[in-house]
Amino acid sequence: MPARDRLLAVLVAVLWGCNFLAIHAALGQFPPMFAGALRFALIAIPTILFVPWPKVKLRYLLGYGIGFGTGQFAFLFVAMDLGMPTGLASLVLQASAPFTVLLGAVLLRERVSGRQLTGILLAVAGMTAIAWQQSSHAALLPVILTLLAALSWAFGNLAVRRATPDNPVHLMLWMSVVPPLPMLALSFVFEGPTAGWHSLTTLGTTTGLIGVAGMAYVIVFGTVVGSGIWTTLMKHHPAGVVAPFSLLVPVVGLTASYFVLDEVPTVLEIVSAAVVIGGVLLGSFRRKPVELPDEDLLPAGA
Repeated sequence: MPARDRLLAVLVAVLWGCNFLAIHAALGQFPPMFAGALRFALIAIPTILFVPWPKVKLRYLLGYGIGFGTGQFAFLFVAMDLGMPTGLASLVLQASAPFTVLLGAVLLRERVSGRQLTGILLAVAGMTAIAWQQSSHAALLPVILTLLAALSWAFGNLAVRRATPDNPVHLMLWMSVVPPLPMLALSFVFEGPTAGWHSLTTLGTTTGLIGVAGMAYVIVFGTVVGSGIWTTLMKHHPAGVVAPFSLLVPVVGLTASYFVLDEVPTVLEIVSAAVVIGGVLLGSFRRKPVELPDEDLLPAGA
């Protein structure tokens, strides 16, 4: 992976790490399922009107929308609404990285090198240490729901790989057309037919304004910018190379939670975060084959 793409992947990790604070703010105003439906509806409407069809098979668009959009955020929003701590949510969700690599190897026959496997195992070890440190602060059900969100994200990653869109950003935007109706239906069933609409009537309050700001960040930076870059990277590189960068998200999430929510990390969490970074870097670099000089060969980069 070129240095520019590695920097873009790190940028996505920063955007998505801060995204958990925005979700925390949005859920203070909107019920979780309704928040998910509203988030994607606000992207879907202008997409249908102004963005060209991404020219991919419908089944891959539906797979991306159901996995990355509907499944991931339905499970995640409910988990956080049930009390999943912000920092821990940002950590557990990154189980999508090993899920993606495993599913990519089994379903897409993507090769996993020894260096990649070592890096992923190292990053997962650091992530596991942080989870063990924070496990006493979360009930079992929110953790399970967040793991299901991570698995849904992994299936969405594979759908992107199979779709091979000409314009990945168009695919990401059209993916947003899939989640609103199923998430709105889930909101009606589990949250009641009036809960979501009631949250819209109190947007002028302090909590409402904070919720709107959080929702705006989730839509613009978490979805359009972050997911747009991520989808582009998934098109041009194997899933097993891109996915480990998502393990940087909890490092950002834990740091942001420290400054904004006063969640003070322990020494173990700081050391484990460093292990996660090292594992991601190791897993993202591939050893280049040694080439013997040959006067008949073009120079590198020609």
